[in-house]
Order: sequence, then C-alpha cells, then structure tokens
Amino acid sequence: MSLKRFLQDRRGGITPMFALAIIPVVGLTGAAIDYSRANSVRAAMQAAADSTALMLSKDASTLTASQLTTKATAYFNALFNRPDAKGLTITPVYSTTGGSQLTITASASVDSSFMKLMGYPQLNIGTNSTVKWGNTRLRVALVLDNTGSMASAGKIDALKTASKNLLTQLKNAASANGDVYVSIIPFSKDVNVGKSNYTQSYLRWDLWDTNNSNAGGNTFSGSICFNGTLWTVNGSSWSNGGSCSGQSTGICFQGTLWNWNGVSFITGGSCSSHASWNGCVTDRDQDNDTTNTAPSAGNQATLFPAEQYSECPVELLPLTYDWNALNSKIDSMQPNGNTNQTIGLQWGFQSLTAAPFTIPAKDPNYTYSTVIIMLTDGLNTENRFSTSQSAIDARTKKVCDNIKNAGITLYTLQVNTDSDPTSTMLQQCASDTGKFFLVTSSSQIGTIFNQIGTNLSKLRISK
Repeated sequence: MSLKRFLQDRRGGITPMFALAIIPVVGLTGAAIDYSRANSVRAAMQAAADSTALMLSKDASTLTASQLTTKATAYFNALFNRPDAKGLTITPVYSTTGGSQLTITASASVDSSFMKLMGYPQLNIGTNSTVKWGNTRLRVALVLDNTGSMASAGKIDALKTASKNLLTQLKNAASANGDVYVSIIPFSKDVNVGKSNYTQSYLRWDLWDTNNSNAGGNTFSGSICFNGTLWTVNGSSWSNGGSCSGQSTGICFQGTLWNWNGVSFITGGSCSSHASWNGCVTDRDQDNDTTNTAPSAGNQATLFPAEQYSECPVELLPLTYDWNALNSKIDSMQPNGNTNQTIGLQWGFQSLTAAPFTIPAKDPNYTYSTVIIMLTDGLNTENRFSTSQSAIDARTKKVCDNIKNAGITLYTLQVNTDSDPTSTMLQQCASDTGKFFLVTSSSQIGTIFNQIGTNLSKLRISK
C-alpha cells in the first residue's frame, strides 16, 4: 500500500527532472561563453590580418617567401595582443595569377573553460584576408587644354606639374609593364597627329590642298581664270573647270606659287607639298567628329582632314607605358590657339579604342578600366564648323555621351580663373557628379589630379 502511494505521489517530481536537465543546460551555457570568447579573439585576428595584408601588399613582389613570412609575422604580432590565442601561426601567400594578390592566413586555438568537461579542451580559430591589386588594369587618356588662355595665371605650369605627379602615381600603381597605359592628347582648335604621318591613309587632303595650293611635287598644279573660263592643270594637261567671273588663282611650279593678275604671272611665294604639313587635323565630318569610328580610305567622312593650323599644339602621344616619354610630352606642351573641347575628347576616345591607333591587346586574366581625364580652362570658341559656343558645346556633349556609352569613365575639370560661367556641359559630360571638378586657382589643379590618381591606383580588399 505504501509503495503504491509513493509511485502515485507527484510531489517533488521536479527534483529528479532538474537533476537530469542541469547537465546539458550548464554545458550549453558554458559552450556559449567559450564560443563568445573565441569569437572575440577571431575578430581581433581578422582586423590584424586585414591591416597586415594592406601594409605588406606594395612590398610583397620584392620579398622572398621567407622574408614575407618574417615581415607578416612581425606586423601581425604588433597589432594583435591576445595572450589567450595559443599556437598562433601566420601564413602569407603572394601570387600574380590574374593580378597581384596577397593572402594572410592566421590560425590559433583558445583554451575552453566549460567545453573541456565535454572532451573539448581547445577551440580552433582562423581567418584570412586577401588584398588584390593589378587585377584591374588601367588605360588612361589625358586630354589637356593647350589653348592660349592656359598661358595666364600660371595654369600651364600648374598643369604640367600636376600631370607629372599623376603619371608618378599611375606608374607606382603598376607592378608590371602593361598594367597601366597612358595616352596624352594636347588640344587647341586642332589636334596634332604628327607631321611625319603625312602619307597615312587615314588623312584627307582636300581642305588642305585648297588652302595651301599644293603642287604634289615639281609639277604644275592649280587654276587660272582666262576669258571667263576656269582652267585647271594637274601637271600634264589643262582641263575646263567651268565658268569664272574674273577671279584668278595661282599655279604652283617647282615649289613656287605664281599668281595670274590678268596680265602676267607674279610670284606668290612658296607653295607646299604634303610633306610641309605641320601635323594638325581638324574635326571630321559630322557625326564622325563625335565617334570613335575607325577611318576607312573608301569613306571620306571617316578620314581626318589635314589642316595647316598656325597654332598647332604639340604632337599627341598614343597609349604607352614609357614613363620618360610621357613626362617629356608634358614638358613640351605650349599654350596657343582657340578652344575646341570636342576634338580633344574625340581623339582621347580614339586613342583608347580604335584605329588609326594600335590598341594593346587585352589579357583575359585581367579586367580593364578605361578612363579619360579632360582638363580645360575655357569655354568652346572654335571648331571646323562654327565659332558659336552653343553649337560647339552640342558637339562636345555628343562625344561625351558616346564615350560614356562605350563604358569609359570620364572625368572633367574646369579651371575657371577668369570668372567664366560654370560649364553645364562639362558637368553633364562627367560620368557622375563626383567626377566633375571646378577650380578657381591654378594651385588647385594638383590637388584634384592627386585625388583622381588616388582613386585610380588605390588598393582594394577583395575579401
């Protein structure tokens, strides 16, 4: 009877249940404490690994594996002060596959307080940090205003200094030849593609010939008006060029221009062959003046019109990683001529993408960023078609849109030392609002170029 009552009695039943449950409850509470402490150590380990990877990244390519390990361990230990991390091991791995990459792996263990009661005396922890640089290669076109107004307020000198400092930043960002290419496009009303290229098929000569009485050699060339008929000669025979009304033009013979005054020929000075061209080209026919269409000998509208512009800027420099040549080109720039931002941007676009330039092949193991940085100190004043600022601005805006649609990042910098209006067009040309800069002093050019250079060359933690 007493046994039966004992078995049916519910009083005090919680005590054996609590006794059985206390073991896993205490175990889980202890495990949470142990894991929390281990996670705190791991967070400090991650921060130290990130900093170590960044600090070593620029030197990694010059260090042996042993030197890299020694420096990584020293850097890490200087940053990581957790005595409860036992058996700490730091392993750096540097590779150049798909770009330069440094990975810092850290591992250690933390003694457990509660989990050792369940057979786990230690908790193993680890982390890694990877810094990648050079997996993105750069192609940069510097489109630089060389117009006459750049001579004032110290602008051309400030531009040269800032540009050369930018080149230094880009050079330092390259761990190997070909990581960074730069082209330089000095512009005024025209762009200079190099007078030695006068035989190239991408040029057209009709405008130049009209304005320069070209002889094409030591032969007759030109036209005269005689008795109401325009007669032209091509060196071997005369042809009827239609009616004329008293005007007369010259004949070029063995390098001398002879003008007909109605009675006799009088000398008009020398006349030129294409070899005397100074290298300047003006805008292509519209809309090729705003595109990167490759020139085709069979399509005159795609060719670049030669022009003997008297204020021709220095010759452009195609994409290269010859840093000495790039710096020398900057040094040679001189301010002259009127402002045509369209042609500068169009040739910057062309230099990154299409003939007549030879574009360096791209390695499929890399991603590529193409960038145009355009600096100008003035508003548009003249192109081949117009002297109307609004008309020229419309052409500039169109080439900007084409550049951005091609996936090229466009920075624009307006140097406004003469209280000109801020250019809405240049603001719209920039890839975004953060890539348009307005400065009112020459001294600010260097600051902006440094900021752009930092953006282009900075390292990036990938994970």
